Amino acid sequence: MKIANLNDMVKGWFIGNFEPSLLKTNAVEVAVKTYKKGDFEEAHFHKIATEYTVIISGRVKMNGVEYGAGDIIVMEPNESTDFECLEDGTTNVVVKLPGANNDKYIVHS
Repeated sequence: MKIANLNDMVKGWFIGNFEPSLLKTNAVEVAVKTYKKGDFEEAHFHKIATEYTVIISGRVKMNGVEYGAGDIIVMEPNESTDFECLEDGTTNVVVKLPGANNDKYIVHS
């Protein structure tokens, strides 16, 4: 049995090819991420990975569309999205398949 704490992981990523990780693999990346209102990510895309985002609690805006608890957003390779947290304590589960190092590309307008 392994025991770990999410607070010890980098930005909530606990499975994937990074340190620390409970399972070091390029097959998949998994994170539980909690945000504060106003947290954001620039528009970006992946060339290899498909990214699955599940909103567990709170509200976010991606590409100008609001999502809330229970919504699942699937971003296929080469589809871009930005991200803005709209409520403190918003929690998402993010799965990237496959896990691919250096597969995040910022969209420059």
